[in-house]
Amino acid sequence: MKTMILAFTLGAIAFASPVSAFAAATPCENTLKELRAAEASAKVSDADKKKVSDLEAKGIERCNADDDKRANDFFAQAMKVLGK
Repeated sequence: MKTMILAFTLGAIAFASPVSAFAAATPCENTLKELRAAEASAKVSDADKKKVSDLEAKGIERCNADDDKRANDFFAQAMKVLGK
């Protein structure tokens, strides 16, 4: 009986983990909107604008490839450069 309960519990955890991880992921399109709003109000140097632009381009490339996690990582780096 303990073996059946353990097997059921482990199966439930294995099933729930990918689902909850997927549900928690933010679509890169939403993160890009946030980045663009932050860019519009940010006062940064030309060098930082270039960094943000490069990171945004890399993020858009990954977003177009349906790689939301990596796209969001690039967008997060750009937000840090903007001080957000």
